[in-house]
Amino acid sequence: MSALDAAQAALAAEHAAVYGYGVVGGRIAPDRKAEATAAFEAHRARRDALRRTVRDLGGSPVAAAAAYRLPFSVDDPAGAVRLAADLEDRVAGVYSDLVRAAEGPLRAEAAASLREAAVRAVRWRGTGVTFPGLAERV
Repeated sequence: MSALDAAQAALAAEHAAVYGYGVVGGRIAPDRKAEATAAFEAHRARRDALRRTVRDLGGSPVAAAAAYRLPFSVDDPAGAVRLAADLEDRVAGVYSDLVRAAEGPLRAEAAASLREAAVRAVRWRGTGVTFPGLAERV
């Protein structure tokens, strides 16, 4: 996978995460609303940075879809927490691909994004995984 392809995949995942956190924000318990808002803002910032990265790599940034299919129904705060953890796992997976494909500053940025997603997933889930970004590939 080229760095451009991996960056496009990461951008697509960030678009989906921004959408997903809109759903999370609508169902999350009030005591975790600030955490959901911070994650939403972090994914928006990463999305915007990846748009620039894709252009810098000579590509045309992939557009967001009008809507995304959720992996399961989110009907209550527990479902919102579960969705948030799932979103972070998915984002970590694409950033692990970008770490493998990129070099230099882009690789360092991808590693930082992978780490941030893994930390957010642990906060949402309450437990971690041995190799963040690779767990869903097993």
